[in-house]
Amino acid sequence: MPVDEPTSDEKAYWVAFSRISGVGAARMQMLTHRFGSLRRAWQANDAEMLFAGLPPSIAEEVIRSRARIDPAEELARLSRSGIEALPLTDPAYPDRLRNIPNPPAVLYFRGELLETDSISIAVVGTRKPSRYGLDVTKRIVTELAAAGVTIVSGLALGIDAAAHQAALDAGGRTLAVLGSGVDVLYPPSHRRLAESILQQGAILSEYPPGTKPDARNFPPRNRIISGLAQGVLVVEAGEQSGALITAQFALDQGRDTFAVPGGIYWPLSHGTNRLIQKGEAKLVTSAADILDELDVPLAIAQAQARTAMPADGSEAQVLSYLSRDPMHVDEIGRAAGLPAPTVASALSMLELKGLVRSVGGMNYVLAR
Repeated sequence: MPVDEPTSDEKAYWVAFSRISGVGAARMQMLTHRFGSLRRAWQANDAEMLFAGLPPSIAEEVIRSRARIDPAEELARLSRSGIEALPLTDPAYPDRLRNIPNPPAVLYFRGELLETDSISIAVVGTRKPSRYGLDVTKRIVTELAAAGVTIVSGLALGIDAAAHQAALDAGGRTLAVLGSGVDVLYPPSHRRLAESILQQGAILSEYPPGTKPDARNFPPRNRIISGLAQGVLVVEAGEQSGALITAQFALDQGRDTFAVPGGIYWPLSHGTNRLIQKGEAKLVTSAADILDELDVPLAIAQAQARTAMPADGSEAQVLSYLSRDPMHVDEIGRAAGLPAPTVASALSMLELKGLVRSVGGMNYVLAR
């Protein structure tokens, strides 16, 4: 979808609408299309809201909410609290998450999000793991973090906490996705862990600040855990484990799914073994299985290149002439008015950054 950078004024209205029950990303985009901006939608009357396509109950809720919500103050309150908000239209919004079904309209976070966080694996599992599960999590996550992979999980007891801690201990980055506001840590016993995560990653949520943890919030947040990652690793999960919800979201989103096998008599392995048996997850015994499957070393090199080496004028010029249709290097040179060596050099750098790819015969296309 096309992305236009929101002004701070427009961001305030995304934040304001995100506080209204029943108004998600799809409805905010619809209102933007109908009114030209969310600011204008916020100022619309009852009849205009209904004409725009909102159900009567939602239109009434918007009208009621405007009396208690001040968009500018909402944005100011976030700033005072050290909380960032990324509307779906913000270029900094994670691309992978943006393209899932039903992405969060606004992604709230504390800490720091980096370009290299796009190279990430979600690690999930039971809240009551065995010693085997904890040991496997520590070993695999340590190896992934050492390879430059960001670890995504949910800050829950058990496997989630073990994954975050192993990433931190390895000097890596980790992201925690909450089922509450980013200022309402759950469980409270993980406050120290959360503080460490803020130094080496970020804490994120689609729920506005102040939202209390509620059982109904946790299944939807699992789609964000899988949505941020390239793949999902399930370490231990019983037949009814919430980790299997994340695995299902991963499958629905087209993510690679991995599972650690366990004993056939051990209840905590029933869910993971079934994923493997049904062909829904790849069997994993080490981080190398994941790194090889996703070609992570190449992806990391590309992400680091995009960060460390901004495009110069010739790269930007060459990139502007490329599309999904193959174009020969000579044709690129003629269109851009650049000498062959300059075009070749620019294409090499753009390919390293993952922005273009060769399709043979000295023809190139946009990579994404």
